[in-house]
Order: sequence, then C-alpha cells, then structure tokens
Amino acid sequence: MNLDKSKKRIAKRAKMGFQGYPQISISYSGKTASHADEVLVEFLLEDGAESQLERFASKLDAREDETIQSALVKMIERSAAKTVVLIDGVRSIA
Repeated sequence: MNLDKSKKRIAKRAKMGFQGYPQISISYSGKTASHADEVLVEFLLEDGAESQLERFASKLDAREDETIQSALVKMIERSAAKTVVLIDGVRSIA
C-alpha cells in the first residue's frame, strides 16, 4: 500500500475519537525527537483487559517506512478496532 495512503487512513481513524473497544494505540519512540526508531502498538480488547503489545523497529524513520505503515493499517482492519489512538510526536528513549 502507498505510504501516503496508509498514513492518511491511520490519521482519519485516529481523528474519529473514542468509538468503543477493541482499541489500538500507536506510539513512536526514538533517540531524537526527529527520528522514530520504533513503533509500539497496543491492542486493548475491552476496558480493564490486559493489553497486547507489538513492537516494530526500523533503521529508517518508522513514520516514513511504507512496510510498517501498511502493517499498521492491516492490524487495524484485521482486529476490527473501533478506536485508534495515535500518540503525537516521538517519545525519547535513552
């Protein structure tokens, strides 16, 4: 899937706000605020349930990695997530 198309689909779902469960949260982290080395995807089936975590690492900026962005879209679709939370910015890792 095209990188721009994937990013737009994720952003559109995130803008919808809370729609119920299941919920997927996507956050980026890296050594600097301008380069995301890693993506953390948290899946929550229902309120109070234990979350499932998936990590993706990239040598490129993960926000610009077409493979990772396409995988995120597929995870959202296949899990039938009603809510998508996209954490803005890049969290610093030491």
